[in-house]
Amino acid sequence: MALDFKDNRIEIKGQISEKMEEWLHEAAGELEAHVKRNTKVKTGKTKGSWGNVVDAAKGEAYVGSQDQNAIWEEYGTGEYALNGDGRKGGWYIPIGAGGISEQDANEYGFKIVFGKDGKKFAFTKGKKPRRALFNAFNSKKSAIIRAAEAKMKELGND
Repeated sequence: MALDFKDNRIEIKGQISEKMEEWLHEAAGELEAHVKRNTKVKTGKTKGSWGNVVDAAKGEAYVGSQDQNAIWEEYGTGEYALNGDGRKGGWYIPIGAGGISEQDANEYGFKIVFGKDGKKFAFTKGKKPRRALFNAFNSKKSAIIRAAEAKMKELGND
């Protein structure tokens, strides 16, 4: 009696890679959308800066923002910095050229003071962390894991 062996490793590995890449794109897209929903909006610049990149060869997905304000929104600044490592005692931001507008200073609730030369400054002790990315990940983590499990269960059903 002859035994016929068929090696399907390459095909199976390809199917696994394909399913994992699909999952990475879905998971990164869902996480990005949730981060955007969590992001505070004034101008929309920070909210619109979130994106995702999938590196299928490494089996990794990244969600992030290149906007500097996203870091401040995530970790806070000054006395409110997440790890307590921010500047203490507050600081002054020039109002006008090279600084912020007086309208923005008022909207943020900054105290407006005058320097020795009569120039206006806004005083702040920092901003509290909003944790848009951290909170999005924590709220989506279980669903992302379940989605990966579901993708793997699809193997062999195609």
